[in-house]
Amino acid sequence: MTASSPRAEVVIDLEAVRHNVSLLTARASGAAVMAVVKGDAYGHGAVPVARAAVEAGATWLGTCSLAEALDLRAAGITTPLFSWLDVPEVDFAPGIEADVDLGASSVDELTRIAEAAERVGKTARVHLKIDTGLSRNGCPPAEWPALVEAAAAAPSVEVVAVWSHLACADEPGHASVDLQAKRFTEAYDLARAAGLNPIRHLANSAALLTRPDLHFELVRPGIAVYGLNPVDTGDDLRPAMTFRSTVVLAKRLPAGESVSYGHTWTAPRDTTLALVPTGYADGVPRSLSGRMDVWLGGRRRPVAGRVCMDQLVVDCGDDAPSAGDEVVLFGAGGAGEPTAREWADKLGTIDYEIVTSMYRPRVRRRYLGDRS
Repeated sequence: MTASSPRAEVVIDLEAVRHNVSLLTARASGAAVMAVVKGDAYGHGAVPVARAAVEAGATWLGTCSLAEALDLRAAGITTPLFSWLDVPEVDFAPGIEADVDLGASSVDELTRIAEAAERVGKTARVHLKIDTGLSRNGCPPAEWPALVEAAAAAPSVEVVAVWSHLACADEPGHASVDLQAKRFTEAYDLARAAGLNPIRHLANSAALLTRPDLHFELVRPGIAVYGLNPVDTGDDLRPAMTFRSTVVLAKRLPAGESVSYGHTWTAPRDTTLALVPTGYADGVPRSLSGRMDVWLGGRRRPVAGRVCMDQLVVDCGDDAPSAGDEVVLFGAGGAGEPTAREWADKLGTIDYEIVTSMYRPRVRRRYLGDRS
């Protein structure tokens, strides 16, 4: 490893992103596709992923915060952008000037958007969010008529869409999905009765893949863009992220000697250890100690002992790895290597959390298939 070589890196396959977006676009029943690139594109890098998604057919991009949307505009991305959640102190004016669509979930939020639009002398494009049962962001049904009326009366606001978000779309057949769809339709009908003519968007990745009746005019795939499927549909989604490092040292360990902090693992036989300069400061959860494998030398090998802040140790048996050999901590899984989903299952979480946590100062990002 040279001074410029990373101790760990995530490799992002933009061709996999393009493949996934193309597949999702084909599954969208003619609806437009908004590729969600919030959270720095789920840890994959918002700007390169956004460009790849648009190249593959996405006609919208979605971010959570206005700052994320403005970063995309600063990078020269002109695709329609939607931003939906910010703190009360945010100034919406830069977003309106940059043609960023904004979410509004209350009359107060709508008023702040309208006032910002008046200051800059430009109409704000707004998506009104109805809470249909997720009970997070979104306007409560009892307050929806007031929000719709305020939006219809605001001269500096154009209502582009009515939208909501599903709680259990990743559990096909869950009764809440139909209930939320019913409430969504009722809210949309109220908006239409108030004289508005918005589009609708409700479907996330899971609903895009399992509920074509909920595609409406626009769908919002997130995790599926990155090749991770929240439902077992058999679709050919391709994970875009590989997390890798290298061997920096190999040595023999006699039987009976122990490894790493706490001596939680003792060699049952003479064995060869490979030292990998990657640990929990680089995104390898310490709680995977004793429960994880890596891909090294064409096969899975167990991590011996506790994961440390800066390193972990791999039991290679009688094989002899060399310094510089590649170590895959997780990848697409096609060759048998561990995957982000495997990590998530062992940790009792979801693969979203695994990939989004990979943006770390010591972990370099490298892109494959970058056409810029």
